[in-house]
Amino acid sequence: MARVTEKIDLDVPVERAYARWTRLESLPEFLDFVDSVTKIDDTRSHWKVSIRGVEREFDAVMEQRPNESIAWTSVGGDETHAGMVSFDALSDASCRVTVRLDWVAEGLLEKTGAIFGVDDHVVKKDLRKFKEMMEGRAGGATD
Repeated sequence: MARVTEKIDLDVPVERAYARWTRLESLPEFLDFVDSVTKIDDTRSHWKVSIRGVEREFDAVMEQRPNESIAWTSVGGDETHAGMVSFDALSDASCRVTVRLDWVAEGLLEKTGAIFGVDDHVVKKDLRKFKEMMEGRAGGATD
């Protein structure tokens, strides 16, 4: 199983970072590897993702702990994908966001990317984009 774990510190309260991440349909605004997320109900969602031209589509079951974590696991089909975003308050005005993604790497392209850390780079870049957006440096709305 391939795994990526990346973290970033933000100069925003943990509640604000968590609230932004729970708006699933808007994740593609800062996560380039997420093409779309459609909320099915309070605990299930449908995801379309792609990294380096490898596309995946799956339904996921989510578990949320307000201002602490969002975790998901794919259900049905042949895909195996899981992840967690954790939120840790560093102070009243700052927090750390940690993203962990686990998936079964299939094919030469995915396996090579996992071995050489290409996926880590993609997630790290997206977390920097999230930081800029949340801290108001991306020129767009943050809430």
